[in-house]
This record gives sequence, C-alpha cells and structure tokens, in this order.
Amino acid sequence: MALTRDKIFWEAFTGHAQCTVRACGLLIDMLEHPERAEELGQKINDLEHEGDKLTHDTVLALHQTWITPLDREEIHALITKLDDVLDFLEAASDRVALYKIVTVRSEAVELAKILLLSAQEIETAVGLLRNIKDVKPILDACMHINRHEHDADQIFRRGLARLFNERTDPLEVMKWRDILEAIETATDRAEDVANIIEGIVLEHG
Repeated sequence: MALTRDKIFWEAFTGHAQCTVRACGLLIDMLEHPERAEELGQKINDLEHEGDKLTHDTVLALHQTWITPLDREEIHALITKLDDVLDFLEAASDRVALYKIVTVRSEAVELAKILLLSAQEIETAVGLLRNIKDVKPILDACMHINRHEHDADQIFRRGLARLFNERTDPLEVMKWRDILEAIETATDRAEDVANIIEGIVLEHG
C-alpha cells in the first residue's frame, strides 16, 4: 500500500471535469446540428467511458493509499458526483440520437449552454483545490454554479410549460420531456459537486 499518492486524486478530479467540459461542447453541437447526433453522441459516449475509468481508478486508489489529501469520504463523494454530471449529460445525448430528433427546442440549447458554464466552473474549482487555503476563488466558483442551477430551473420550467401548452404530438412531448429533464438533472448534479467542494473548503481551508 502506497503511503501517499496525492497526484492521482488531483489529476482524477481535473481530468473528470475536463471530460465534462468537452462533452458539454459536443452536446451543444449536437443540439445545434441534430443531423450529426450519432457521430457526436459516440464522442460523448467515449468521454463518459473515460470518466468512468477515472472514477474506478480513484476508488481503487483510495483502497491502496494510506494517506489521502482529503478525507476518504470527501474524495469518494466528489468523484462520484462528478461522474453523475457526465452520466446525465450522456443520457441526454443518447436520447437525442435514439429519438432521431430533427427540430430542436430552444430551451434544450439554453440548458446545454448553462450546463457548460457550470462544468467550466467545476473545472476551475477542482483545479484550485490543491491550494485549498486560498478559499475565496473556490467558493466564488461554487456560488456561480449555484446561480447557474437556478437559471437552469427557470429555463426547464419554461420549456416544460411551452411543451405542454403547445399543440404538440404526445410522443414529441414525451421525447422532449426526457431530454430536458436529463440536461436539467445534470445541472442539479453540478450543484451537488459545488456543495461538496464548499464542504471540503470549509473543513480544510
């Protein structure tokens, strides 16, 4: 068992966040160019598998390391919630491809762009965790994520209201409800990440 392997954990957090940022960009491309859904969906799927591997390797390292840079529960919670964001993002992209979406609703694009902003703030926050005593920029990033989640809630509710109030085919309603819910849930999981990071900073900062 290794005494300390701090670099593995820091690189896993930042690597996972970077996967999510890249996947967000691909999701936006998919929604703006649904004719490329299958191609872009495969790239998102590859990034999700990369995130899964980082999560698996992090949990394995927890069992093989005597001294960790954060509490074991904090490391496990953070990498798991990071993985949740990417999982729901991939779920949204899968639905776009499987449902053979042709015309994209504007709220889906708005939500995907909000998710990208949250992912970028997560990337910033986890990158700053190595210097955990410098509390303010980390907490600022978390505050921005919380604001983005609030904005996403507003867009989601507006999107659902428009979806149900229009004379839309019931199957289209079901398809778009699933897609919008998946993206909005990803923003919820991003807020979970922010809450975990805030807790870590308040405990160790």
